[in-house]
Amino acid sequence: MSIKKEASGRRSIAVEVEVPGTPEEVWKAIATGPGVSSWFVPTRSDEAAGGTIVSTFGPGMDSVAKVTAWDPPRRFAAESEGLGPNAPPMATEWTVEARSGGTCVVRVVHSLFAATDDWDDQLTGMESGWPAFFRILRLYLSRFRGQPCSIVQLAALSSGPVAERWDTLTSAMGVRGAAAGQPAAKNPDLPPLAGVVEGASHEAHPWELVLLEEPAPGAMVLNACPMGEQVYLSVSFYLYGERAAAAAERDREAWNAWLQWCFPPPAAAETGA
Repeated sequence: MSIKKEASGRRSIAVEVEVPGTPEEVWKAIATGPGVSSWFVPTRSDEAAGGTIVSTFGPGMDSVAKVTAWDPPRRFAAESEGLGPNAPPMATEWTVEARSGGTCVVRVVHSLFAATDDWDDQLTGMESGWPAFFRILRLYLSRFRGQPCSIVQLAALSSGPVAERWDTLTSAMGVRGAAAGQPAAKNPDLPPLAGVVEGASHEAHPWELVLLEEPAPGAMVLNACPMGEQVYLSVSFYLYGERAAAAAERDREAWNAWLQWCFPPPAAAETGA
């Protein structure tokens, strides 16, 4: 993976995935609020050029993008200030290309104009983060297309090396060192969880995807992302079907309380609060 740098100052990264479905079915999954909310983060969108896309990554963490191009079911583009204060605007383009055999290639390109390398780490982080979400997109389109989805988003900040925090998280969730196809181990201190590891990456930005049977059919994604001297840890549940909403409502607070206990904010950890 690498950043493409052009003489004009444009810097960009591109990630793609092949998924099952017709262009119309895939478009519904990547270009509508309910569709995106079934595999990424809770999202609200106004269709067509000039509208807005609001993606919620957590409490007070909304990313707002303005739609700049809209050509269903092939392409749309949007522009946002998603990289933070003083960052150059970031343009994002999504395309859907039909392939033989009833599949499509989804491609996302993020680009910005900058004279320095100040924003390269953020672009690289986005590039390394998409493969885990694209696995959920493929799972959603292949197994749960059209089913209602309930998302449980949990996150914590912690100090210390990424590898150590990652080991703590995956150990508690019963998937430390587990290879694809291995079941998640039971933890009696946590809400019921049963599933099988589908894929993982243990590089600088580690993630792990578990296919779930309990608390409802779906997926669990674990992430650890370095943020300066801290580590951003997240646990996301994508639950589908008739049991999803009740399971999410029942277990949300218990999961959140456990994560905050396991990874207290750095300031609280230092004072023993």
